[in-house]
Amino acid sequence: MEKVLELKHITKKFGGVVALDDVDFELYENEIVGLVGDNGAGKSTLIKIISGVYIPDVGEIYLEGKKVEIHDPKDAIRLGIETIYQDLALFDNLSASANIFAGREITIGKIGGILGWLDQKKMDKEAKLLIENFGIEIRNPKEEVRRLSGGQRQSVAISRSIKWGNKVLIMDEPTAALGVKESGKLLDLIRRVIGNVKGIVIISHNIEHVIGIANRAIVLRRGQRVGSVQIANRGDSDDLHRELVSMITGLRHT
Repeated sequence: MEKVLELKHITKKFGGVVALDDVDFELYENEIVGLVGDNGAGKSTLIKIISGVYIPDVGEIYLEGKKVEIHDPKDAIRLGIETIYQDLALFDNLSASANIFAGREITIGKIGGILGWLDQKKMDKEAKLLIENFGIEIRNPKEEVRRLSGGQRQSVAISRSIKWGNKVLIMDEPTAALGVKESGKLLDLIRRVIGNVKGIVIISHNIEHVIGIANRAIVLRRGQRVGSVQIANRGDSDDLHRELVSMITGLRHT
């Protein structure tokens, strides 16, 4: 398999604190990777480097084999990297359709390439088709997202990211605020959308969710990469769970 995304020797310091210390990371085509580790392990710092929030002190980033420079979130978005943080960054007073097209609205009747009117009908139609293609249960794409459940709101954020990001989708704790039923539905949705991007990275403290959906897990501890565990085609989930927990904590399991 070809590498969609690769980070080499990433180091990031905040004053005297070393958040990441010579970390490598790779995401292969059609792969879902779980990024796991305790609080302070460096997970959030790593995805913020990929998404352009932070610039590494040392290290290189490659996208589809080509070295790239990501200095801010606009660079990441331009390269096809979309990130969904825990707060989802949705506009509660707007519809699912308006959220999907926020900042990228379709207009008609442009004068001199500047002025124009929103083509709401076309945006609603495209949003409805996108939502239906992924089997998302939203009664009406025109309904304000504040009236939607947590799982539906996550689904809107995923739909928006899939619409605009064609290479890498990063999800930060996507099931953290969801119940068991909604978490299951969201994980099913993630399995379906992998065919619409080249790779997905999921940060999660829920080891069972990682085992249930990821092909592989990369483990960080105290700012360092301590291992990579193949999940796909492994039969014993209990053994996988123990292996991952032992790597996260640094305690050997028996």
